[in-house]
Amino acid sequence: MSAQEKLLRVASQESQVRSRKLLVLGVGLAACSLWFAGCGYTTRSMISNKFRSIYIASFTSKIDITQEADTGNKYKIYRPYLETDITKTVISKFLLDGNLKVVKEEFADLVLKGELVEFRKDPLRYSDSDEVEEYRVNLMVDLILWDKKDNKLVWEEKGFTGDTTYFTTGASAKSESLAINEAITDLSRRIVERTVEQW
Repeated sequence: MSAQEKLLRVASQESQVRSRKLLVLGVGLAACSLWFAGCGYTTRSMISNKFRSIYIASFTSKIDITQEADTGNKYKIYRPYLETDITKTVISKFLLDGNLKVVKEEFADLVLKGELVEFRKDPLRYSDSDEVEEYRVNLMVDLILWDKKDNKLVWEEKGFTGDTTYFTTGASAKSESLAINEAITDLSRRIVERTVEQW
């Protein structure tokens, strides 16, 4: 092979390497532009720009623990301080979301109030020996969101629910306490989503 052929071959190989680098660079730039564009997705709140802060009032319980059990309410139960756990988790979810700053009531643009109205544990699946294998835990609250600036009701939700299911036996089994915490987390996530979505 002559020196000229060797030079042409080296030049051809360098050209191919440059082409590959340009291709990789082009693909990288395209991926970055799509990532920055976000394909239309945003984590910004859909609520009005005039709302920057929120006060979460302590949830109260309206569950009647003196009510006698009957066929209609035999799965209604109560756990002490459940409304306190809901309040704490809702506050944590707002802090994590970051669209509204959680502040004291006197500094808030919005006030969220909630009442725990029902807590149920319903059987979903039974074993052959008629033992409950799976339950659904439901937490139901009534909510209002108040606009302090204009002194008016923004929205009201009755029977707003968070839930989870859990198995009592097998590899997927979990404790009732853990399932209740998961239901509280689900409820709190939904409350935050409902609050920051467009009204």
